[in-house]
Amino acid sequence: QAILAQAILAQAADVGHKCDQPSALVPRGSYRVRVREMPHYPDEIEYSDKYADSTYEYRHVTLPKPIAKEVMKLTSLRRLLEDQEWRGLGIQQSRGWQHYEIHKPEPHILLFRRLLGTDPITGQVTAAGGGA
Repeated sequence: QAILAQAILAQAADVGHKCDQPSALVPRGSYRVRVREMPHYPDEIEYSDKYADSTYEYRHVTLPKPIAKEVMKLTSLRRLLEDQEWRGLGIQQSRGWQHYEIHKPEPHILLFRRLLGTDPITGQVTAAGGGA
């Protein structure tokens, strides 16, 4: 542990961030490194599994870098994509999905939702489906 702590402190001294919250490895007043992971840009569009709450089902779509740049050009991260826009970018999903949120730390990941009970062919909510 001591060797690891010395390595962390040596790297952190180059970065210059003071440690305000001491730990067993990094004492107060020492320097620490803030590690920021690089975003994952896939080679092809990636689709998450669906997940749900009591009203909606959700999924997220991770975009390759060139498509993510196109989203930036279209929206400047100030508005959501319309159905024909995200389909025009090559995103393929059944009917009823809506782009509902921009997560600015990861703008290459689009967040989609649709009401539970949505017919995937028509995009219409069935009477037995969810609703809000």
